[in-house]
Amino acid sequence: MSNRQPTSPAAPPEPEQFPVLWPMQTRWADNDHYGHVNNVTYYSYFDSAVNGWLISTTGVDIRELDAIGVVAETSCRYLAELSFPDRLQVGLAVERLGTQSITYSLAIFREADDNLIPAATGRFVHVYVDPQTRRPVPIPDQIRKAAAQLATPNAGR
Repeated sequence: MSNRQPTSPAAPPEPEQFPVLWPMQTRWADNDHYGHVNNVTYYSYFDSAVNGWLISTTGVDIRELDAIGVVAETSCRYLAELSFPDRLQVGLAVERLGTQSITYSLAIFREADDNLIPAATGRFVHVYVDPQTRRPVPIPDQIRKAAAQLATPNAGR
């Protein structure tokens, strides 16, 4: 028998915990048969926000760099339903900036009147690899410089 106490769920994220809020729009096709955004689509929002922000911030096509970021780990905790035509803000923060990988802390907020309602939290790990060999390599300087802008202790916690 374990002496461990049950853990309580983490407090919902606050927009202020994230250095960047990246705007997104749900699409008609995001809704599933049950009338809400399908769970796998949240991962698409994470991926689009991280890569869109990197392209915008670095000013380069990140697909053309000497190293590419491949997703090695991802997770999502769902807090509230989304549905088309919700407008979203995806919170971006870096919880770890390594030599060959970046761990992002993310949150999806739904715009409601003048409030941002937490809908999900996530984690996203990019490992940088050589485009041909797919072997890990150092993070490109442009990406490292951009990611450093998102570094924050306890991101999304």
